[in-house]
Amino acid sequence: MRRLVPLSASLVFLLAAPAARADESTIRAFGDHTRYVFEIEPHGILGFGAPFDDLPGVGLGLGVRGTLHIANGFVPSINDSVGVGFGIDFSPDGDGRVLVPIVLQWNFWLSRHWSVFGEPGFAITSGVAQSFDPFVFYAGARYLFTERIGLTMRVGYPDASVGVSFLL
Repeated sequence: MRRLVPLSASLVFLLAAPAARADESTIRAFGDHTRYVFEIEPHGILGFGAPFDDLPGVGLGLGVRGTLHIANGFVPSINDSVGVGFGIDFSPDGDGRVLVPIVLQWNFWLSRHWSVFGEPGFAITSGVAQSFDPFVFYAGARYLFTERIGLTMRVGYPDASVGVSFLL
């Protein structure tokens, strides 16, 4: 009888548990992603290119990005979207370096939870040498915990970042 109680409890648990499902691919379903107008993403940065390249440390800092969704993509046979992104990355090391990137964000929605993106653009920098950087590029991934909140990771030139995205 003592052996039947744990066995019965295990059987009830297994029968009552929902079936596990894998995340289904949506890359071929044009427009099948969260509808949003604007994405805001506060993040932490690791700067290693200009204006962060000559800092006495590793160029740790904070930033925020905003992306205005402008279209459901360039390719009608895949699930992509396009936005214009802008932001500010700040490193308090040294004399306080600031990077203001302006990019075109091209998203590829792989599933309900995962998307990847590329961001070519340009940036305005400040610090010791204020300048205009005609080329910045990032590649990243976004994992949505809910339909509108996710973790975003980005690496490129001149920095890398990890933050939380809010799709509004």
